[in-house]
Amino acid sequence: MAEIKRVCVYCASSAKIDQKYFDATERLGKQLVENQVEVVYGGGAVGLMGKLADTVLEHDGEVIGIMPQFMRDIELHHKKVARFHFVGDMHERKKRFLDGVDGLITLAGGCGTLEEVLEAMTLKRLGLFTKPIVILNTDGFYDPLQTMLERCIDENFMHQEHRKMWTFVQEPEEVLNA
Repeated sequence: MAEIKRVCVYCASSAKIDQKYFDATERLGKQLVENQVEVVYGGGAVGLMGKLADTVLEHDGEVIGIMPQFMRDIELHHKKVARFHFVGDMHERKKRFLDGVDGLITLAGGCGTLEEVLEAMTLKRLGLFTKPIVILNTDGFYDPLQTMLERCIDENFMHQEHRKMWTFVQEPEEVLNA
């Protein structure tokens, strides 16, 4: 396994989701701290974003939050995250997410999370992002995405080799090895 020192984690800001997603996020956060992996994330204080930051900070890990200035009050940025970057807009945020990371992890989330991971796949396809993209498929959450990506390959919208651009795993403990 290549040495992983910093990862970007895409995940939900919603707090109205099933506990299983919070549990998986907490397990992942502990794994990252145990392996001394720094976390870059969206900077939120609630939902899976908040759970991730809380877990990493409670276990003395390192967290960097990145959030557009206009979301600072709406999103309730995490006040305990000491290293915070407020940027001009969502485009700059997404670019900063990927700067200097050794990999990308996607947890359950909504349209923002989906948009972010699909953009990262596009950048990887174009050779502009070359790091691993790992999707934590908690309780089959991302089965429809996996099916859609397979269909893109099966129907020749993508090549067979593009399947190597991402890895789906079922458990948080599988993420770093992937």
